Amino acid sequence: MTFSSKLIEKAVEAFAGLPGIGRKSALRLVLHLLKQDKQVTVQFAQALVAMREGIRDCRVCHNLSDDELCRFCADQRRDKSTVCVVENVRDLMAIEDTGQFHGLYHVLGGIISPMDGIGPSELNIDALMQRLEAGEIKEVIMAISPTIEGETTIYYLSKKIQPLGIQVSAIARGVSFGGDLEYADELTLGRSIAARVPYRS
Repeated sequence: MTFSSKLIEKAVEAFAGLPGIGRKSALRLVLHLLKQDKQVTVQFAQALVAMREGIRDCRVCHNLSDDELCRFCADQRRDKSTVCVVENVRDLMAIEDTGQFHGLYHVLGGIISPMDGIGPSELNIDALMQRLEAGEIKEVIMAISPTIEGETTIYYLSKKIQPLGIQVSAIARGVSFGGDLEYADELTLGRSIAARVPYRS
């Protein structure tokens, strides 16, 4: 791809660095922005900078948040006796979009994967255990993608939680083994949450 402008080339490279955006799509986005009023591009850039500088981890559940507490942890209407454990923020959003879950969340920040050098200490497991040991939570739902690594993570967590006497549930397997939660349709995922079953290791 030949560019007449170094500035356009740099912008295309920046967009192409995003997941799922090839160089042709990146060029289309850059040319679209150039056609817009200058203020539109300025607002776009400012929104990205503000997001990058302002976003933080929720101090309780590790969801992305504008404030110290995310909107789910701060919402007094949520069921505080139930926590849904997810691998990442995308999975949290997918479950929330189903409208079937009204409790709290906990974002692990990944799953146990020895092949990738990810062990329990690299995940937000200690923070989860601190929440559970506080005594208010009665049920933990394991909403983790049904892969080998996901099952390993669920097994590890269930063994740590077992001495606390807290019920551990797993989402029903309407989600196929080896699949990623973020790609499951809302109806299937919603039914999986609603039809969760006790987890037996």
